[in-house]
Amino acid sequence: MAAIHERENPTIGVYLHVPFCERICPYCDFPVVAARTLSRADEERYVAALLTELAGRSPVFAGRRLATLYFGGGTPSMLTPESVSRLVAGVRATFAGEPEEITLEANPSTTERERLPGFRAAGISRLSIGAQSFNDDTLRRLGRAHRAAESKAFIADARAAGFENLSLDLIFGAPGQSLEHVRRDAAAALALRPEHISAYALTLEPGTPFARAVGANKLEVPEDDTVADMMLALGAALEAAGLERYEISSWARPGYAAVHNRRYWQRRPVLGLGVGAHSHEPPSAAAPFGTRTANERALPAYLARIDAGRCAPPERESLADATARGEAVFLALRTREGLCAAAFAEEFGAQPRRFFEGAIDESLAAGQLTENAAGDLAVTANGWLFADAVAARFV
Repeated sequence: MAAIHERENPTIGVYLHVPFCERICPYCDFPVVAARTLSRADEERYVAALLTELAGRSPVFAGRRLATLYFGGGTPSMLTPESVSRLVAGVRATFAGEPEEITLEANPSTTERERLPGFRAAGISRLSIGAQSFNDDTLRRLGRAHRAAESKAFIADARAAGFENLSLDLIFGAPGQSLEHVRRDAAAALALRPEHISAYALTLEPGTPFARAVGANKLEVPEDDTVADMMLALGAALEAAGLERYEISSWARPGYAAVHNRRYWQRRPVLGLGVGAHSHEPPSAAAPFGTRTANERALPAYLARIDAGRCAPPERESLADATARGEAVFLALRTREGLCAAAFAEEFGAQPRRFFEGAIDESLAAGQLTENAAGDLAVTANGWLFADAVAARFV
């Protein structure tokens, strides 16, 4: 049984992964490739591969209206505006409809700043800017190439280029970072008046330089209680300034919630193209809860497959009932709205309590969840601090 929104509003979001980065940050676990400069030949080959994959995979999503387009990475702003324009045009020629949002992730370097008018002319309507911090010492410890002054200049130039929808990324829990540093980062970000802020606790992903250094006692990061205090302080500052927390890591001014990101939390179809990209194919008779696919994370393997004319992703999983139910709950609980029990029952045949009574009662007892008379579920303020533990009960 398909989700209600699939029957009433069949749309698609397209994600394009651009893996190139000037340098690889020591905490990064994304599929990226170090490229201090991106040659024209390498750029053109990758853009051609994305367009080939788009043509080969789009029939699965035929008839859907294009709702969003998102350039992620890596550092998509390392592409020239001409390449971005080709990709935007290719996607828009493939799917009908006027997208609500076309986002480009960008790092605040001088080179990328010079390209801002070209990106706007290419159709980009929203920038997601990897500021991370406005403290230069924190940026150095994070291995970032830019400094705080560059972030401020980038945002000023983005406004001058005509961008009216800017999102800033912040990191808290970084090595050497204090609660006061986080408060100052929040104040500095708010002074720039972005429409959206995403704030993430530093995660020590296995195999990254940071994780190895912490494991060998060569790097110290803030204690969990301090990180929780940082999250609370950051959230309080953003909400006091009029940004609403609509998802665990996301705050926005009214009307500026990230349209593309919400597709993931609502389990709507997304076509992911490029190295390491993940897709959620729409429900079908053979896969009533959709199919999840993933591309290989290594650039040479991806290019070789596409060059050989094999567009089907190497990883493919049709979602089983239990998997889909668990994901429906924990993804909805990332959001302020939470889980609508009636919509869940429409899709899965019974309300959440029928499948998750123990997990619900445990979360209620811990003060991490609320449940109303209709059976709707939502995470509490305390639950935001233990979101991973709450989610683990449902999967």
